[in-house]
Amino acid sequence: MKTLAFIALLGAAQAHYTFPGLIYNGVTEADWAYVRKTTNYQSHGPVTDVTSSQIRCYELEPGSNGAKTKTVNAGDTVGFRVDTEIGHPGPLAFYMAKATSGQTAETFNGDGAVWFKIYEDGPTFGEDITWPSSGLKEVSVKIPTCLAEGDYLLRVEHIALHSAGSTGGAQFYLACAQLHVSGGGSKTFSGVSLPGAYKASDPGILFQLYWPKPTNYTNPGPAVVTC
Repeated sequence: MKTLAFIALLGAAQAHYTFPGLIYNGVTEADWAYVRKTTNYQSHGPVTDVTSSQIRCYELEPGSNGAKTKTVNAGDTVGFRVDTEIGHPGPLAFYMAKATSGQTAETFNGDGAVWFKIYEDGPTFGEDITWPSSGLKEVSVKIPTCLAEGDYLLRVEHIALHSAGSTGGAQFYLACAQLHVSGGGSKTFSGVSLPGAYKASDPGILFQLYWPKPTNYTNPGPAVVTC
């Protein structure tokens, strides 16, 4: 029994993941070069408390992360390397936040109602429930073409739902990259606060994945913005 329990625990740990490497123009940058180093960089474990400040960027050392800022063009695709792969079922989302006046991507702490969602996916329901991000070793998103020039944080988030049938069971895997966006439009977006946008009781967070078999899913947080 002890051996089986150990194997199960080991399997769960191996299914955990991080997003350490920024991908742009076909180049995968060194781990944490442009991504703020996350608290789980060694354990790969999740955030489970949606009221914790860690739900924002999961930073190991807020304010002294050492990451640089990558210049990208609006309309380009930017991605993250997954270490090792997305090993649990659940939705993928990307948020951005524009650095406030007097701040840069490197100094901005992401506080306040500044986070807007630029992408989310959801499952396909059939004989089995399938998720587009399952097993991916890289994830990416298109930066909105209308976005005003400036410094931004790009936040990737994957919510693992395999244990989400009880409060606090959903697992959040996330990270924030530091970007300077150029060549876009003049659009700015209002946003939500992190923490603040999620409640543990939200239907996309408190979710029974297995039984009774679900037939729909509601992504938590705000709607995806459009240009």
